[in-house]
This record gives sequence, C-alpha cells and structure tokens, in this order.
Amino acid sequence: MAAAAQLENLQEEATCSICLEWFADPVTIGCGHNFCRSCITQTWEGRDGNYPCPQCRATSTGKNLRPNKQLGNIVDMLKQLHLPPVKPPEENLCEKHEEKLRLFCAEDQRLICLVCRESKEHKTHSVSPVEEAAEEHKVKLQEWLYPLKKKEEYILGSKVQEEEQYKTIRNKLKTEKKKIKSEFKKLQHLLKEKEQTLHRRLEEMEKKITMVENANITRLSNQITSLNALLTEIEKKCEAPAWELLKDVRSTLSRCNNVKIQSPEVVVQSYKVMVTLDPDTAHPMLFLSEEQRRVRRIEPEQTLPDTPKRFSYLDPCVLGSEGFTSGRHYWEVQLLQERGAWVVGIAAESVNRKGDFTLSPMGGVWAVEGCHGHYKALTSPRLSLSPCERPRKLGVYLDYEGGHLSLYNAYSMELLYTFPQSPFTERLFPFFIIYQGAKLRLV
Repeated sequence: MAAAAQLENLQEEATCSICLEWFADPVTIGCGHNFCRSCITQTWEGRDGNYPCPQCRATSTGKNLRPNKQLGNIVDMLKQLHLPPVKPPEENLCEKHEEKLRLFCAEDQRLICLVCRESKEHKTHSVSPVEEAAEEHKVKLQEWLYPLKKKEEYILGSKVQEEEQYKTIRNKLKTEKKKIKSEFKKLQHLLKEKEQTLHRRLEEMEKKITMVENANITRLSNQITSLNALLTEIEKKCEAPAWELLKDVRSTLSRCNNVKIQSPEVVVQSYKVMVTLDPDTAHPMLFLSEEQRRVRRIEPEQTLPDTPKRFSYLDPCVLGSEGFTSGRHYWEVQLLQERGAWVVGIAAESVNRKGDFTLSPMGGVWAVEGCHGHYKALTSPRLSLSPCERPRKLGVYLDYEGGHLSLYNAYSMELLYTFPQSPFTERLFPFFIIYQGAKLRLV
C-alpha cells in the first residue's frame, strides 16, 4: 500500500497542474514550479509583464522558461509503465476549464480553478484556498445552529400552548352548552327560540375557533418542518467536504437569515369579560340603569356630587368600573338606537375629568366615533371608516401587553379598526361618550 501511495505521489509530481496531463516539454519558471511549455505560454498570453505562477501566485518580470530535461526523462519512463496521469474526481473539476477547483471566490461565493482566477471575471476578486474558505464558512453555519434550534424550541412550545388553549376553550364551550340546555329545559316552549339562537352562536364561535386553531397549528407545524429541514441541511453541510460545503452556501445562509416566526391568530371572543359602568365617573347629563349596564343622555343634567373622578366638562363621558393593567380583554356594546352619536373605546386613568382633552391616543383616548351612520377612528388626524354593514353591536378587544386596541362589528366580526401599537403604561378603562339621541347597553 505504501508503494502504491508513493507511485501515486510520483504520478502527481509528473502531472502538469494546468492541463492535468503528463508534462509535455516541461519547463521551470522563476519560482521553481514546472508546467508544460504550451500550457504556461498560453496562460501568460497577452501579458507584457508580472507573470504570475498559477500555483503559488509568485510573479516575475520576465517569462524565463528553463527546460527541465530530467523531469521530461522521468515522464518518459512513467509513460512506459502505461500509467494514466493523476486526475481529481470529476465532481471537483471546473465545468469550463476542467481543472481542479482549488480556490473559493468571496464575491461570487463559489469554487473556481486557477484559470478562472486569471480571467477578467475573477481577476479583481478576493479569493482564498478551498480549505481556508471551508473552515470560515463552517464556523458561520455552526453559529446558526443554536439560534435556529432555539426558534424551533419556541415554536414547539407555542404549538403546545395553542393546543392547550383551544382545549380549554372547547371545554368551556361544552360546559356552557350544558348550562344553557339545563336552563332552557325549565322554560321549554317560551324560551325554545332563544335557546336555539344561542346554540347557533356557540356553534358559529366553535367553528371560528376550530378554523383558527387548524390554521395556527398547520402554520406552526409547517414552520417546524421547514426548520427541521434547514437544520438537517446545515448539519450535513458541516460534515461534508470543503467543496461540497461551499456549493450554494449563499442560498443556505440566506434562508437561515430569513427564518421568521409567525404569531398565531387570536380568538378575541375567548377573552370576553363582564363590564359595568362606574356611576362615580358619569357626567351629570348621563343616566345609568340600576344594573349599571345601560346609559343614555338626559336634559337637564342631574345634580350630582362633583367628585375628582367625575367628568364634568363639555362631553358627557363615563368610564367602566373595571380597569386593566395587563392581559387581554374583550367586551361588547349594544347600540340601542341607530340615530344619534356616540364614542366607544378605552381611556387612560389620567385622562382629564374637569377640563377639555383631546380625543386621540395623544390625549389618552383610543376610540371610534359613530354619528348618524358615519364612523371615524379618533386618531390624529381622524380617519374615516367604511364598514361593510352598519354595526348594531360593537366588540372591543384590548391586548395590554401587545399595545393594541381593536374594534369589531360584533355580529359579523368584521374588523372596524386596530389602533397602531402603543406602549400602555397605566390603568385603562372602558370609555364612552353618549351624545343626544344615543343609547348604549353593555352585553
């Protein structure tokens, strides 16, 4: 085996690194390397000075081709043994020049041969030996393993949380169905129509939940599959030979950089809370029902204690009794009269109670205004809204940590408007303004 290896080494020494054939009329150049006279002459063709060696890149000012007769004799002796010249595996040859791919071009991110290095395409590019480039890119790829695996763990955790969340929601729905069924059995015929209506709503909600759940779980599963494939590809590349590792390495690194985690869609109805009105904040022109869930405007205004919490300026405002400093919350507001004008949303606890304030997020208010069939988001400037149908019941969804407030048509769940993300920093309350002719009920 040792003799065979030595013979192979001798064959390689007797092979021209340009044409990869036995030396033909071998000559020695200034740096000491040998080439076929025709090969080196063709390589230097068109140069007037600074002749580089294709192997070590050393340059000389003159061609200075010295015949190497001893090397030529050795080649003749080897030829008599009928041995083929040593050639690299076909997969490691330049497709254009059929030479060994010894260099890696940093600009084009691909393997090149010594002849490619001298071409106009790569002459000004930064190149390095294959082994050196492979080590550098191996480190880059390995750096992606940990963050990608962390993303995979995060998505797996999200998938488990989603499954548990929807399981809990379905259990709540089952419990609610049993409760409704028990109650309506007592009333029988009088409440049969109401029972069917509520069941239909629950079924519609369950369908929406199932659709969103399936979409979310499918999306998360697809992300996991994609990440697994990318991780497997990277691990295989890191174990592959240098030339194979560097094939399409730009594409692999680009896909690593473009991995994004998509957040699951939220079922807002699952965060429904009971909201009541706070009579201590109600403007004197507002009349609240005994259960504090209905409100309408009256004239003349009532005589009420002017406490620090009460709104007493121009707009007839009232807050909800419950404030929120965290979590997700959803409540619904029935519009009892289509005529008139109203404002529904949330307000910060620090909103001015005794003087004028701006109805916009800058003034601590995130809300939508309705006035005789026209709707606006109270932003700065105000934004006109065009719902598909006139809402008769509004859904208000607050995501405190996410910094979002969204308002919906509660019957069709059409999104009316979502305010741009805001960093909520204080307690937030349900907020209402009732102008002449409007009546609202919390449901």
